Amino acid sequence: MTPPTPSAAAALEVTDETVEKSTASDGSKGSEGRSPGRLAWKRFKRDKTGVISAYVVIFFFVIAIVAPLIAKLYGKNPYTTYASENPDLLDAFSYPAGPNGGISSQFWFGIEPQLGRDVFTFLLYGIRTSLGIATAATLLTTLLGVVIGVTAGYLGGRTDYLVSRVIDILLSFPSTLFFIAFMPVVYGLFVADDDNIPTWLRATSLILVLSAFGWASIARLLRGQVLGLREREFVEAAKVTGASPRRIVFKELLPNLWTPIIIQSTLLLPAFVTAEAGLAFLGVGIIDPTPDWGVMIQRGAQFYSQDITFMLFPGLSMVIFVLAFNLLGDSVRDALDPKSKR
Repeated sequence: MTPPTPSAAAALEVTDETVEKSTASDGSKGSEGRSPGRLAWKRFKRDKTGVISAYVVIFFFVIAIVAPLIAKLYGKNPYTTYASENPDLLDAFSYPAGPNGGISSQFWFGIEPQLGRDVFTFLLYGIRTSLGIATAATLLTTLLGVVIGVTAGYLGGRTDYLVSRVIDILLSFPSTLFFIAFMPVVYGLFVADDDNIPTWLRATSLILVLSAFGWASIARLLRGQVLGLREREFVEAAKVTGASPRRIVFKELLPNLWTPIIIQSTLLLPAFVTAEAGLAFLGVGIIDPTPDWGVMIQRGAQFYSQDITFMLFPGLSMVIFVLAFNLLGDSVRDALDPKSKR
């Protein structure tokens, strides 16, 4: 075999140098692209349904946060009975005198039958109330589920057995029926039977009760995850090096649990929105005159046969939000865990 000519050798050197640079460049890009967060974000951005759902969910939360500002610019509030100031707004049967539930340039979503409250501002504040309670309950539920589930899975033994039995008991309860029966008992612990229950107490009680019976599912999931992770080599190595249980939990276990935690949280919030609205509809949650999605639907159910407009706006907005958040949760799950995608 004849040796390569000088020009050929130089070409080979240039080619090898180019390959090395290309490999180094590709390697750096590949390592950057292999970051789990970046990969998940890239997958999520490709999901048009998830992106649109995220915008819808963000829109609702922005509306809830700035509801007082919007109401101030709009010039109305959800508590004033405008029909008492202007009786011509209602007809002889106490229904909106104008067409389509009294929709006009003055009342964008019309007015409420009988009382004549502004539907637009009532809906704004209703979204604010429902999302506030559901978000607080989701955060507290997630915190309880993470703490209890990780503790049970890591410690094992009697602690795991006791926690597992408590979880089984909680998951066996018919939650809706229990809420209906239990909420008056919770109110009675703080307020006498003949006293009015303040709105803050109703909201706080709802958050606590929803959280107390909502953490079991996420705790069971995380317990199972931790039972598998605690036998892995990196956890055993941390134990051998003398790492404290706290360090093992926060440095070794939790970083591997963020995906199920986030996925479960995105599924909890819309469930709590519908649960809170359902309790308000049944009269054991937030009640009139406090604006709330469930209160509006409960009030609208009394008049839908004669005036469907008052029930249409809260019902449609709730369906849109819950559907968007469920689709968002599915997209987040597929982005964080591509193996779960069907």
